[in-house]
Amino acid sequence: MHEVGLMQEAVGIAGHHAREAGATRIRMIRVRIGESSGVVREALEFAFEAVTEGTMAEGAALDIEVTPTICHCAGCASEFKPANVFRECPSCGSLSTDIVQGMELELTSLEVT
Repeated sequence: MHEVGLMQEAVGIAGHHAREAGATRIRMIRVRIGESSGVVREALEFAFEAVTEGTMAEGAALDIEVTPTICHCAGCASEFKPANVFRECPSCGSLSTDIVQGMELELTSLEVT
């Protein structure tokens, strides 16, 4: 479960920025994950509970935003949300290898006190 390692890193980064801001507690961490990132939301939530114990983020809320996968078609220059893993352009039928959104894993914001 790579989500534990990802969340350890995110909580570490959040703690660093919170301390730089003079905070003593993290109340909320907001993250953005893409549909095609390979990150499992439930595993990320479980990892968050485990890795925040004993940190300034213990008891904090985790807000997860999931972004849809959007592809770019080189054949007709359109952007589209793929219907399946084959990422076939609905306009021209070409297969897309260019994912422009949906691979994200970002720490987007913190609420601290």
